[in-house]
Amino acid sequence: MKEANDYNYGGRLEAIRHKEYPQLYNASFQLKTVFLDHAGSTLYAASHIRAQAEEMLATIPANPHSNHPGSQWTRDKIEQVRDRLLGFFGTTSRDYALVFTANATAAIRLAGELTPMSKEGTFCYTSAAHTSVVGLRGIAAELGAIIRPVEFDDLDDIIRPEHTNGVGLVAYPTQCNFSGERFPWDVADKVARRFPAHADANGSRDGGGHPPWWVLVDAAAYASSSPLNLGALRTGPDFVAVSMYKIFGAPTGVGALLVRRSSIPFLRPKRFFGGGTVHMLSFDHMWQEFRAEIEARLEDGTVNFQAIASLHHAIDAHARNFGSMALVRQHTASITQYALSVLNGLCHDNGRSLCTVYGHCNAEFGPTVALNLRDVNGSFIGYIEVERLAVMAGIAMRTGRFCNPGAARRWLDLTTPDLIRYASLGYACGDDNDVIAGKPVGAMRISFGAMTSCEDVDKFAAFLVRNFCNYTCTQESVKVGTIKLASAVTSIDKCTSPGRSLSAGLQVKVDQVVVYPIKSCHGWPVPRDTPWEITPSGLKYDRSFVIMRENSSVPMQQKRYPRMALIRPHLADKQLILDAPDHESLVISLDLATLCLETTQSMVCGSHMQTYRVLSNEISNWLTSVLAVECYLACDPRLLLPLANDEYLPPSPPSSLADSAALAKLSPSPMPRTTKRSEMSFANESQILLVTHESAQRVSDWIAEEQDIDDAAAVIGKSFGPLQYRPNIVVKSVLHGIGPTREIQPFEEFKWTGVTIGDIRLQVSGPCRRCQMIAIDQESAKSLKEPYSTLARKMRVDGKVVFGIYLDIIDGANSFTRAALANTIQLGMLIDISL
Repeated sequence: MKEANDYNYGGRLEAIRHKEYPQLYNASFQLKTVFLDHAGSTLYAASHIRAQAEEMLATIPANPHSNHPGSQWTRDKIEQVRDRLLGFFGTTSRDYALVFTANATAAIRLAGELTPMSKEGTFCYTSAAHTSVVGLRGIAAELGAIIRPVEFDDLDDIIRPEHTNGVGLVAYPTQCNFSGERFPWDVADKVARRFPAHADANGSRDGGGHPPWWVLVDAAAYASSSPLNLGALRTGPDFVAVSMYKIFGAPTGVGALLVRRSSIPFLRPKRFFGGGTVHMLSFDHMWQEFRAEIEARLEDGTVNFQAIASLHHAIDAHARNFGSMALVRQHTASITQYALSVLNGLCHDNGRSLCTVYGHCNAEFGPTVALNLRDVNGSFIGYIEVERLAVMAGIAMRTGRFCNPGAARRWLDLTTPDLIRYASLGYACGDDNDVIAGKPVGAMRISFGAMTSCEDVDKFAAFLVRNFCNYTCTQESVKVGTIKLASAVTSIDKCTSPGRSLSAGLQVKVDQVVVYPIKSCHGWPVPRDTPWEITPSGLKYDRSFVIMRENSSVPMQQKRYPRMALIRPHLADKQLILDAPDHESLVISLDLATLCLETTQSMVCGSHMQTYRVLSNEISNWLTSVLAVECYLACDPRLLLPLANDEYLPPSPPSSLADSAALAKLSPSPMPRTTKRSEMSFANESQILLVTHESAQRVSDWIAEEQDIDDAAAVIGKSFGPLQYRPNIVVKSVLHGIGPTREIQPFEEFKWTGVTIGDIRLQVSGPCRRCQMIAIDQESAKSLKEPYSTLARKMRVDGKVVFGIYLDIIDGANSFTRAALANTIQLGMLIDISL
């Protein structure tokens, strides 16, 4: 492993990592997690946590508002920590007061509430400001101030006396949490020099001896890797906001607002007061007196005293491991330069750069690197898919816009009209839409901390090379994403001679039919001798039910709750029978007349659905016991109704029901021609998912050939068959049929346009986009890297990982007949393929 210069704490970095950060390693001391999200939260030291635990077991930290020994001990600890933190930030209690808050956001909000902005004044925030700073414009607007977003370079002109009216606030970060760009600390000093704090003949400019501009610095990102040294400033900011876990890793729930002592007399009076902030008040008159000490006056209620007391150990561990923040700054700067040299050197074979890095030129930048990837043709690769694959590879990073709208606009060239248009189309921050019309709407961010090593950078670079070098986002007409896959699909054409249909000699049969009565739980393979009905919503009973967490409108999904794979359904005699390890079987009636239902709402793929909660303590308690979260069963009752003749249910149930039996009396109406959300039960994208046995086998062969050594123990001897992809229908070749036959070529299904099963015609609506759920072993509920990791390298369409194809019923009203068996599918049936 290469080291970045000599800034590794005198050669101690590797020893520090093994001793103080064991969470990075497995039992064999192999690196299991490449942690590159220090801008989000850095790592806590083991010695800090152990010391805190020992102290908690030996003492009784108590509410500091009481007077017994435990309270006195706690008060003393809080004040000692307060002084130590002031020293850590390069100042003393003579110049700054340190007020504990819930986090940096709470500190920023408190600063905005305390600033005496006037109607003539202006609230300026810079384009690199975090959302929490932008959020102050609501407070400023209530006070009547002008709201003015600006670039940092514009501040020098804005704060000139001739351009100043009333009392305003300038708020900016010293380090952008998007790009890492850093900004000077001298704004407050410029204000002080331009507005001497004394009254002129007409009185002081703001009526109180304070310059008309107040300055708030968001130092949360900066302080995590650099010394603040507030005492070295000629004139410090009025407010500085910081966060403890960003510096020490723990504790969470503790931030601080540093308030300049000379500014305290001019603060805006508090509107709210909580316990401990007043020393006297009247219950029935608008009179109260606040405590004299600014800290006690502003710290409403009981502070997080156990966490604050633990900061003693955090500061000790930090000093013991890294010496000083100056050394941390040297180390992280060196790591950043090393990372930039590595990332900028990654290229495709045609010479195009793999990485587009934002910033890190012509300015000072901190240890944060925002980037996107480009394919061999220069097209952007979706960062969501990169992140999903990174998760499988044990790499922790962040994607999106990082709660920084101004920086995202600047570096990604996103205009306000763009964002408004995206929102009108249903796109939202944090969803899966990462590249729109060829333009990324976010980025990847890797960030470094005091304990980051070059090994982390090397592993991240190797991950990029392995998965994205020489990658092409799109292929002509083939609907597949990589050169290897394109070659596999192209070889299909070699099976036929010119003028001969691609379907010639191709005979395909139904090999397996799988129903998922409860969304995201284990599937139930339909027995070989059982015909299974296809309804206008898909396979009968398929995803008729969902499991909902209490107080949530989003159905639970296996990728977040892997134990859902342990719930095994079985359908028999109008009953749904559920089994799970160490639990007795649960029997649920599928007869609506026996179910007690209550209307509720759910969200499936961003669409609202009227859902019905199954009111049964027995069912809810069983599910809660298996999944270890409080939850209940819900259903779409239309999918449980018998289908009479050739007429089908209306698109939605009535808005209210007197009882469940009323559902059985719904007047039927023809099924619409097009597939809508209301006709898909709780399926994500389409009515039916089909995969081929041959494609699943090809992926399994790839895994065996290119097995990830880190995952070898988990996948050795394991075959990833078709059911790993949670299909409804699995098909395979008939090699001994009538006349000459040929095998289905792997991924040939991507060229299919339709499938006919008996009298039911289905159209291919596109490839199925896959997520990490397919990397959950459906038998053990354990998370693996495969097959998702291999698919992500070899099976992409427009940058999205795909496998299998979606099928939708072409014409529901005409596709179904009165003959019951004509609407069924059974193992062994031959199907017709349309190309």
